[in-house]
Amino acid sequence: MKKIIILLILLIPVNVKAFTTNAKGAILMDIDSKRIIYAKDAHYVQSVASISKIMTAIIAIENADIKKQVTIGNEVLKSYGSGIYVKPGEKIKLEDLIYGLMLRSGNDAALAIAYSVAKNKDEFVKLMNEKAKKLEMTDTIFNNPSGLDEKNEKGNFSSAYDMALLMSYAMKNKDFRKITSATKHTVKTNKNTYIWHNKNKLLKTYEYTTGGKTGFTKKAKRTLVTTAAHNDLQLVIVTINDGSDWLDHKKLYTEAFKKYKSYTLLDKGTISILGEDYYNNDTLFIKKSLKYPLLETEKDSITLKYNLNKLRKYKTGSKVGIASLYIGEKEVNKVNIYIKEGKKQKTSFLKRIFNDQ
Repeated sequence: MKKIIILLILLIPVNVKAFTTNAKGAILMDIDSKRIIYAKDAHYVQSVASISKIMTAIIAIENADIKKQVTIGNEVLKSYGSGIYVKPGEKIKLEDLIYGLMLRSGNDAALAIAYSVAKNKDEFVKLMNEKAKKLEMTDTIFNNPSGLDEKNEKGNFSSAYDMALLMSYAMKNKDFRKITSATKHTVKTNKNTYIWHNKNKLLKTYEYTTGGKTGFTKKAKRTLVTTAAHNDLQLVIVTINDGSDWLDHKKLYTEAFKKYKSYTLLDKGTISILGEDYYNNDTLFIKKSLKYPLLETEKDSITLKYNLNKLRKYKTGSKVGIASLYIGEKEVNKVNIYIKEGKKQKTSFLKRIFNDQ
């Protein structure tokens, strides 16, 4: 198969590295493009405590009707540590349990969710690990839905990088975004009325915060995931074992929003490629915009490369190539190019031979 490659603009970028944290492992990532703006031992693996509840929440949201009412079972009697203190026989919506999970880090909520969604803890953990594999979280293993790593619990192990991948994925879900961004949630059940305030302090102390999850055990120390958005730039920060995590997250966001701006290099929908005539009777399109955060010094330093396969047989929706973004000689982002068939025109035998050269 032949390929068409078209290049636009090529200069040398300037790298800026001035971000710091006190964490054992840390990352600052752009949610849309997955660009890593700052990393410190980002693949360091340890017990991550309650930030693993992000996975618990998204598994529940994607695998059950969160509006359904749940009857709390005796499994919550096995819970210890932080809780929302629901009781066996209490009737509550699954959605409310997820609020209790994310805002108050309820370990009892984690167990109740696991039993509601997958009938038991082991089956729920299986779903968690299957999702981690799909998200290419190669540093991660889940052993329970809460993140506890004491007594008989093995704990959940991951890295700052993997948890940033997970949070970036979860933030694309509207139900998850609504829950993680809530500063307060009130619930009335058949046995009690609860008022839960979010433990994520940044929601009230840093104006651009959009969500997150706290975590702590004696083994894991302080773990924290937060997200923030400003000027079309959506970022996630993960810190592992960081005693000054709140301050570090604020500093990283402030510096990133000051230095980086999100640019849309290709808009979702129909695209035109200069010099492309193999598919001139059809329409080329991309399903999502090609966006990337850039420093001011990188703004004019980009290369767009279109790599098209000359397919003899194709139909509407077929992938026919890739649009890649380069900074210098390094590919930093890409999107698939698809085709919408146009009206077929008869092509002479000699022209078909010429096109395949």
